Amino acid sequence: MIGKEDYSVADIKLAREGRERIDWAWQFMPVMRLICEKEGAGGKKPLDGHTIAACLHLEAKTACLLKVFKDLGAVVAASGSNPLSTQDPICAALADEGVHIFSKHGMSSIEYEENLHKMLAWEPDIIIDDGCDTVAMIHESYPELAPSILGGCEETTTGIKRLRAMDGEGMLKFPMLAVNDALSKYLFDNRYGTGQSVWDGIVRTTNCVVAGKNVVVAGYGWCGKGVSSRASGQGAHVIVVEINPHRALEAHMDGYQVMDMRQAAEVGDIFITVTGNTQVIRGEHFEKMRDGVLLANAGHFDVEVYVPHLQELAVKTYFSRNNVRTYELTDGRKLHLLAEGRLVNLASGDGHPIEIMDTSFATQLLSALYIAGGASLKRGLHKVPDFIDETVANYKVESLGIKLERLTPEQEKYLKDWRE
Repeated sequence: MIGKEDYSVADIKLAREGRERIDWAWQFMPVMRLICEKEGAGGKKPLDGHTIAACLHLEAKTACLLKVFKDLGAVVAASGSNPLSTQDPICAALADEGVHIFSKHGMSSIEYEENLHKMLAWEPDIIIDDGCDTVAMIHESYPELAPSILGGCEETTTGIKRLRAMDGEGMLKFPMLAVNDALSKYLFDNRYGTGQSVWDGIVRTTNCVVAGKNVVVAGYGWCGKGVSSRASGQGAHVIVVEINPHRALEAHMDGYQVMDMRQAAEVGDIFITVTGNTQVIRGEHFEKMRDGVLLANAGHFDVEVYVPHLQELAVKTYFSRNNVRTYELTDGRKLHLLAEGRLVNLASGDGHPIEIMDTSFATQLLSALYIAGGASLKRGLHKVPDFIDETVANYKVESLGIKLERLTPEQEKYLKDWRE
């Protein structure tokens, strides 16, 4: 284990700018504020004595979560889960306020791993992960930490897939809560959050029109549904590529064309991957694409639009616009890759809308408090308890001023009785 460092950021003098961004986000997070007020009432510190390690996208909304952890008593160490989503002013502001932060925008793969090591040097007992890299590193490099880890949370589809694989092999040495599978997360974050933020990133980066374009969406899970819906709403012709027959039928009945990627490659103008798999768009597809297509990834890792095959086919590559790398092929066609194939909504934008992340981070926060409060969980992957999911939804409804209908005693009796 390496020695502890307080922080490692690009420029601590950016702290003031970072605080302004964090203050802006905090205004639009009523659920987080409500939980913070209730859990910290009377000076309580329910996370006192705990150390939280969080590998997340380090931007303003995430900073609010990390600050709440610290305000409720935890020692907090954090690293960025994506080199291009890390915002240096945010890191500076967090470091200036006592969070042990290890990240900078544009860090190399080697620096990314080094920052994970620095974060884990703080010997956490609660893990907040985004993509399962922290959990994987603990198991591979720091197994001695596992016995003292009470548990953790994972907020991404890709991370849950990795945890499920670890759990299936009997390898997972401590409990992890599948925050991504909570209703308060995926119904809103994955669908509305991804749907809006992906198009924000693409349009902001390219300044191109969406209306009238053939938009190919690979993957019709909750994220793919959101991306497709927002594309359709902007006037695009949506084509869905799927491997699952039920999801393919759902896309078909939602009014979209459904093809395999070979067919779609010949007609698409904008391609977006949201699968969590590798080589979704690869050499055989690039060879069929039209001149000037846009390629974007909204899955976790930069392997869905398979860049090595693009590099093999290209005779020339260059940045034609900030965050747009152009690959020129032998016949003169140009394929434009956004954000190096990394998460386009975070690498080319600010990620999900603040109000959406309010519910996702509230679920993370209550899950961490549940773990710290002595939850009796066996090692392995667990669902978020229903009471946490319902609490977050009720707080959100309350913050919006929505009045829920209440069952009458007769209705409650009717629902519980099998008799007519």
